[in-house]
Amino acid sequence: HHLRLGFYKGDIFTEGTIDLNMRHRDPSTDLEKKQQESIYLIDQWCNEYEEKIRDIGGIGFFLGGIGPDGHIAFNVKGSDHNSITRLMETNFETQAAAAVDLGGIEISRNRLVITIGLGTITHNENAAAIIIAAGEAKAPIVQQSLESAPDVKYPATVLQRLKNSRFYLTKGASKTLTDTENDYWEHSPWDSEKEQRALLKLAKNTNTYGKKLSLDDLRNDLICKNIPGLDENTVSGIINSIDEKVQRGIQQEKDQVFYHTGPHHDDIMLGMMPHIIHLIREPTNKHVFTNMTSGFTSVTNGFLEKIINTTLSFFKQGKIQMTDYPDFFNDGYKYKWDKDVFHFLDKIANNDPLGQSRGLSHRVVRTLVEIYGVNDKAQLLNQLSSIQTELGTNYDGQKNSPEIQKLKGMIREFEEELVWANYGVRVRDVHHLRLGFYKGDIFTEEPEQARDVTPVLSHLIDINPTVISLALDPEGSGPDTHYKVLQTIAEAVRQWQEHSDLSHLRIWGYRNVWYTFDLAEADIIVPVTLNSMAIMNSTFMNCYLSQKEASFPSYEYDGPFCELSQKIWVEQHRDLQLMLGRDYWYRNENP
Repeated sequence: HHLRLGFYKGDIFTEGTIDLNMRHRDPSTDLEKKQQESIYLIDQWCNEYEEKIRDIGGIGFFLGGIGPDGHIAFNVKGSDHNSITRLMETNFETQAAAAVDLGGIEISRNRLVITIGLGTITHNENAAAIIIAAGEAKAPIVQQSLESAPDVKYPATVLQRLKNSRFYLTKGASKTLTDTENDYWEHSPWDSEKEQRALLKLAKNTNTYGKKLSLDDLRNDLICKNIPGLDENTVSGIINSIDEKVQRGIQQEKDQVFYHTGPHHDDIMLGMMPHIIHLIREPTNKHVFTNMTSGFTSVTNGFLEKIINTTLSFFKQGKIQMTDYPDFFNDGYKYKWDKDVFHFLDKIANNDPLGQSRGLSHRVVRTLVEIYGVNDKAQLLNQLSSIQTELGTNYDGQKNSPEIQKLKGMIREFEEELVWANYGVRVRDVHHLRLGFYKGDIFTEEPEQARDVTPVLSHLIDINPTVISLALDPEGSGPDTHYKVLQTIAEAVRQWQEHSDLSHLRIWGYRNVWYTFDLAEADIIVPVTLNSMAIMNSTFMNCYLSQKEASFPSYEYDGPFCELSQKIWVEQHRDLQLMLGRDYWYRNENP
């Protein structure tokens, strides 16, 4: 009992990590001996728990989800199909999925789990086992789990042992099942998108460039043979329709008002930055950037703690001189917020990290005066110390106070202003709506008219855009916030249409790191140069200070989002090249 208490107190596993190798090696110190005994105690507890389940005949009803790597309960990819309740390590995909709840990958990477085993779930052959999966992002793992023979690579294949096991899926999650695919190819009407998808599938299956596929190749393919009006011009016609998408992506835009929206800070950049860089160069275009939510959940306590400590240090050294102005705490703090941005960018150009830190600390001080109503330097000192204390007593992943949430969000807002200021966008053209449905709860609230839709509608009426860009992820794929923001903007546009002529309006849907368009789905394709990739990476790493450590990564990539975006674009380019031919790029008259 004492050892278990010790485990929770952290005086046995002093580094905050548990090394399961201690099960099998000789301890070399007293502390390691205690650690080994504690692990055995936990193992014994797991064993007794398993016995209790089996003594009553096993589990009668199991309801669970499925992880990005296919895990059920915490039985990750590679788990033994006869496994029992145990203490175990997880894998990167599982750690990434848990990072938001635990306060960052730095925490979840070191967390072990206690889980019932696959053998525990299937011990009772009459058990009802239900797996629920939603969203297109889950479709590939659902298909592998349902259509593979029992295999440790796919933990859910163990459920084939149970006659009463079922998967309940949304339409999106069933998208790549053989039955769904067959239904699509056999019964959905043929349109340009379906033709492109069919030709790409044939090109991939035969590893042949699109324009080298012959009419006979199409006639001999189970899918392509059904393309209506199949003739010598079919292949070139499909390839031309893909080329038209690229032409749309490089056409010059003039006299447009762009309203770029992102669910979180960094979404616009990750989805559209190379395109926006080209559009911004045209002086007749106006660009307004709007972040719909505060985005505070992706700022770790550790990151904020560092910034508060640095700000306190600068303040004590007298290096935040604006606090000496007599009217600063009453009125002065409200002005020159853009000065912090240009101070920071100048110091990036000057390769001066200390100067960059000072620029950020200036913005933090203005933010503290606004949030906490600080009246003088003594109160500012107290407030900085008080935040240090609050962060020290919060465990990682715990919901912060509304004030700390706002502070984290306003740091993200500063980061977004830095990004677009690189390209001459003024701070006043970067808006932060902080929609109220976003509260940092495990289950996000539904958007509401007065709280969420009205602010967006007011913006649309004031700005009167000709082009709206928005994140267009399907429901259940990517953060829930993305879909709720999409619902909010859609409703605002519907209401705007009631009293305005929107025949001029275009809406561009982008996707970024959470879910991607395939070649056939996209109707605007923007070529991205190596130069644009380099610009995006350096801007991301210089400006998104809270994100460059990738504390909340995608389960697909262990690193910052800018690198994942690049990886996705390279994969999309591969498909495009397969259809258009390798020489399409170097023979093209447009650079």
